[in-house]
Amino acid sequence: MAKFQKVVVVTGAGSGIGRAVALAMAGDGFRVALAGRRLKELEKTRELTGKSAEEVLVHVTDVTDSLAVKTLFQEVKQSFGRVDVLFNNAGLSASSVPLEDLDREEWRKVVDTNLTGTFYCCQEAIKVMKSQEPRGGRIINNGSVSALTPRPFSAPYTATKHALTGLTKSLALDGREHDIACSQIDIGNAETEFTQPMAEGIRQADGSTKVEERMNVAHVASAVLFMANLPLDANVLFMTIKATKMPLEGRG
Repeated sequence: MAKFQKVVVVTGAGSGIGRAVALAMAGDGFRVALAGRRLKELEKTRELTGKSAEEVLVHVTDVTDSLAVKTLFQEVKQSFGRVDVLFNNAGLSASSVPLEDLDREEWRKVVDTNLTGTFYCCQEAIKVMKSQEPRGGRIINNGSVSALTPRPFSAPYTATKHALTGLTKSLALDGREHDIACSQIDIGNAETEFTQPMAEGIRQADGSTKVEERMNVAHVASAVLFMANLPLDANVLFMTIKATKMPLEGRG
């Protein structure tokens, strides 16, 4: 009997953590749906998997567009038949400025992407997970260590990631009766383009600027893969994975 292939949807799959997780999932035998705004980068991720279009689906998606998200999950269901795991990874930050100087449109863009976009994806994934057979699935949200220990001038990013913690807890509770588990992984200084400022020197809570240690993004991918492979009667509700020497525990 052929091995049952699980299906994962990864948002923000064109670079960084999203790409690393997609590659790990594909390497572990998942059929993978790659979602993101940049077609060229999504196609590069698929190329790196070494898998065919039958195993790795590319779908250009802006998670802030509810119709685009709905279309994504319709195509995944049509192509793969189900959704077993959703990794909500798409996200962005705002300019590092005092809150009173932040452009309101920039605030809205961060909220729309990090929080509302995650809500849209969860909503569509849950619909599929509740109706499929065998039913159920797992949602993994990419939070941040900043949710509880923010950096200076990071209010939009921190606020949305803190909100994700509440969303994760609510979905973990509400999903029980439908065999849907929800988890959150809080990541500190994975080595990606997003964290390049840490390697060059970033503002600290005392006003100084210091270079911070980073860790290989492959460690994050391994952690997400572990969470994704758990049976649905077990759940890592929250996991923190960070560069050991980054100044988190003593931040502030």
